[in-house]
Amino acid sequence: MASLPLLITEFEQDALIGGLLRWFHILAGIAWIGLLYFFNLVNIPTQGKLDGPTKKAVNPELLPRALWWFRWGAVYTVLFGLVLFYWKYMRGANLRDAEGGLSDRAMWIMLGMTLGLIMAFNVWAIIWPAQRTIIRATKEGQKPPEGLPEKAKLFSRINFIVSGPMLVGMVAANNAIAFTATSIAVTMIVSLAIIHVLLRLSTKVGTSI
Repeated sequence: MASLPLLITEFEQDALIGGLLRWFHILAGIAWIGLLYFFNLVNIPTQGKLDGPTKKAVNPELLPRALWWFRWGAVYTVLFGLVLFYWKYMRGANLRDAEGGLSDRAMWIMLGMTLGLIMAFNVWAIIWPAQRTIIRATKEGQKPPEGLPEKAKLFSRINFIVSGPMLVGMVAANNAIAFTATSIAVTMIVSLAIIHVLLRLSTKVGTSI
């Protein structure tokens, strides 16, 4: 890409575009993963304590808004992430190591990308369609199809659990962590243990002021 004459160099232009792409990627990711954590740590424990009339009054107003930001946050996180991968890796110098193989940085980011794509698929193919049916049934005072709430909760939980290793891949790629069996095992075990603790605490904390 040609540089902007007399304004910034080509290197500065590449850095600026890469920085903007990363900013948009992170912003969308905050909306997506933030709401994923809200659903699993706050909403699910709370929903279990609400009676039918309260759910009918609250959920048709609350959940469509939350799920709108949730599902579109997933879309834009993935889109900006793929563009950023092209910009920083495919056309940049981060894809290959000195020997010509895939760099540790690239393998970490591709691990994170793969898990992120699985999570986004779950959002659009399973969680959102299920929640849309559940919200419609709640609004009409009907019971949702048998097993559907459990299915939506299961895949939301899966995404919550997978988010730990996914974020490890994103962070490790930018912190020069070697992509070895030991580093993968340690980071995955630690991240999954933290997720487990958060889930266990979700029903016990935040109930007092």
